[in-house]
Amino acid sequence: MAAAAAARGFGPEREAEPAKEARVVGSELVDTYTVYIIQVTDGNHEWTVKHRYSDFHDLHEKLVAERKIDKNLLPPKKIIGKNSRSLVEKREKDLEVYLQTLLTTFPGVAPRVLAHFLHFHFYEINGITAALAEELYEKGEQLLGAGEVFAIRPLQLYAVTEQLQQGKPTCASGDAKTDLGHILDFTCRLKYLKVSGTEGPFGTSNIQEQCLPFDLSIFKSLHQVEISHCDAKHIQGLVTSKPTLATMSFRFSATSMKEVLVPEASEFDEWEPEGTALEGPVTAIIPTWQALTTLDLSHNSIFEIDESVKLIPKIEFLDLSHNGVLVVDNLQHLCNLVHLDLSYNKLSSLEGVHTKLGNVKTLNLAGNLLESLSGLHKLYSLVNLDLSNNRIEQMEEVRSIGSLPCLEHVALLNNPLSIIPDYRTKVLAQFGERASEICLDGTVTTEKELDTVEVLKAIQKAKDVKSKLSNTEKKVGEDSRLSATPCVRPSGSPSSAASTSASLPQPILSNQGILGDE
Repeated sequence: MAAAAAARGFGPEREAEPAKEARVVGSELVDTYTVYIIQVTDGNHEWTVKHRYSDFHDLHEKLVAERKIDKNLLPPKKIIGKNSRSLVEKREKDLEVYLQTLLTTFPGVAPRVLAHFLHFHFYEINGITAALAEELYEKGEQLLGAGEVFAIRPLQLYAVTEQLQQGKPTCASGDAKTDLGHILDFTCRLKYLKVSGTEGPFGTSNIQEQCLPFDLSIFKSLHQVEISHCDAKHIQGLVTSKPTLATMSFRFSATSMKEVLVPEASEFDEWEPEGTALEGPVTAIIPTWQALTTLDLSHNSIFEIDESVKLIPKIEFLDLSHNGVLVVDNLQHLCNLVHLDLSYNKLSSLEGVHTKLGNVKTLNLAGNLLESLSGLHKLYSLVNLDLSNNRIEQMEEVRSIGSLPCLEHVALLNNPLSIIPDYRTKVLAQFGERASEICLDGTVTTEKELDTVEVLKAIQKAKDVKSKLSNTEKKVGEDSRLSATPCVRPSGSPSSAASTSASLPQPILSNQGILGDE
């Protein structure tokens, strides 16, 4: 009952159910028999069902036996000329009258055999919930005991939400197996949930699953939830799982992090997470996702890492790959973050990134627009780094990561510098004494490469010594030239033996020298 009350607050109140319609809109010849095409309409939802005449006959026999309908209601069989165009066209009209009469006879919940014939268990609210309730009545305890992920469609959740909102008896059909209570009992105890929609219309219908609203507040014990191809703006009730939810995934569903993490933010001008020291005017205190450690928001249309990350302080694994993120921001709030995936975004700069990612051990930046690595030089905890498929051209950029003490795995493939001759050994040489510890592009460093690295290091050392000597000789030469330059006294200046060139340093006399002169 509590779940029903919660769901009734979801969206506008549902109007009285429109009458359902079934029209035979055509037919087609398959092998030696005719298949009739039925278009079923339920409010704004439409779908197509195909049946041959023998299916109608079987349906009729069951309804006559179970519901005592008029046995002459169905148009009779024809043996001769059964596929003739004239007979088929007449039968189309007669079968449409037959179906419409049945829907008028059973305006509420259709008999089970009729509901299945018209595919109500796939597309119609009462049929969907009845089928789901029966499935959970038979297998619910087994599914819960196995601890497996339970997959459900957005259309099924929409149907349950609407059914609860109507406030009708939980067992309108009279069949105890189809009681809505079986669904509510199951959802209260379920730990692992997967909700997957479709990109286009569902099945033979015009139903766009990704646009359907539904309420997840009927789930009270979720530890893990995966949602894909739904509209995050139309999902309510997930916040009720904050105390238990440890892993959450939203894919192909969101346009911002706020939509997922703080859907109620749109109702308030200013908000802060629970436990924050308040400094200014705040209209709402939002509870954090206190159990959430893994968040996957990949494959969405997210363009910024907004302040909603303050609500996930215990996050350890964050996947924002395949979005449109332009800047690494706000991640300083995630002190427990150790794995960050920002691959295939639109990052072009990493300046100051060490102030946001102090404890990260695995960082995936593949598939961005990076030309420079200067912002990575202080990520001292970094162990795994993927920089493949970027725009890094200069070998000098690798020096920014060459001194990182914990780095072990580096990927630089498909950058302009990866086509440089002896690319691997030149990259490994940037790591100095740690070259043997580096696994570059998934390949462990070989002894031969290490020998080459030593040669490169020796050559570089010789160049550095030569450069240093050259700089020293140059400096000595400049000092000699300056010492030999005659001092020209400007005209009109006072004559003094102590006058020196303004370009030379003034001598400093010790106290002892001064006393000796005296």
